[in-house]
Amino acid sequence: MNLEKIAAMFQLEGKVKKVEQMGEGFINDTFIIYNAEESAPDYLLQRKNKRIFTNVPAMMENIMKVTTHIKKKVVARNGDPMREAMTVVPAIDGKLFYQDEDGEYWAVCVFISNTITYQAAKTPELAYQGGKGIGLFQSLVSDLNEPLTDILPGFHNIRFRFNQWDAVLAKDPAGRKAKLATEISWIESRREEMLNFWTLVENGEIPTRITHNDTKINNILFDQQGNVLCVIDLDTVLNSTCLNDFGDAMRSYTNTGQEDDSNLDAVSCDLSIFEGFTRGYLSQAITFLNKKELEYLAFSAKYITYEQVLRFLMDYIDGDNYYRIKSPEHNYQRTLAQYKLLTSMEEQYDKMCHIVSDIAAEQAQN
Repeated sequence: MNLEKIAAMFQLEGKVKKVEQMGEGFINDTFIIYNAEESAPDYLLQRKNKRIFTNVPAMMENIMKVTTHIKKKVVARNGDPMREAMTVVPAIDGKLFYQDEDGEYWAVCVFISNTITYQAAKTPELAYQGGKGIGLFQSLVSDLNEPLTDILPGFHNIRFRFNQWDAVLAKDPAGRKAKLATEISWIESRREEMLNFWTLVENGEIPTRITHNDTKINNILFDQQGNVLCVIDLDTVLNSTCLNDFGDAMRSYTNTGQEDDSNLDAVSCDLSIFEGFTRGYLSQAITFLNKKELEYLAFSAKYITYEQVLRFLMDYIDGDNYYRIKSPEHNYQRTLAQYKLLTSMEEQYDKMCHIVSDIAAEQAQN
């Protein structure tokens, strides 16, 4: 694999000095292209995972639509579009990607320098900034009416997940179902509640908007002063409910333990982190959310966490075919840890709802 040759297939300014791997990507392989000319930017080069993203050309079109729209909004408010939005760099043939002789897809964007990223939000103050970043992203694209290609069919769609779940239970391919009666009952006892929520999305009471769908805090860039610059890693942008972004963030931000924690006593939902994120999120999102979205904002944390319990348990029953595992019982341990987080959210749900309503009332007055 000649990375310099691949880099040369894109419309880069300056001259390539060297290309080096950047981190260990869980999905894509990422490299940084260092520029030999100081006046020209460095770039990020990615080999997109075509096994997960089966329509990379459509994915790149989605990213271009979103980033172009955000740049226009940033310019209108006298911001810096090169630092406050991702910049996609086309290939020399004008396409938004390059496909090599092995059929692998590559894409390039401008590297935004002098930024800070965080791996976790351990304080309410940092959670606030993370919430502000996701709320700002959603706010900037809230008036983008162009449809995006659904590059992840069924993503966060619990009706779709239940169809998968029922099929796996019927087959029981790994012969594990018999020993999981209790855990299966966790899923079934909440089925109606989760489907009732998704019906509100399907009938439009909870509207479909443009969403990010991977709202970990390490997908937000901050400047050296700690201010939000922009949201990155837009591979998963699509049309869904913005509550999915909120709920997914709360699943990762508020967990006092690890996603697969073997010490279940360490796992709980930290309400101070929930409040910090909610306050930051609503500082940007209060302008476009409707009453039904606000009503179900806290519920979305339960919804996404429940979905993850279902998916980990389903993969365990299926014989561990989807998630990478470190041991034969890894998916089962993930199930237990996520269920502990879910029950912690359920126990504190009334408080979560009050936090949302109190902050929303405050923001509406400002």
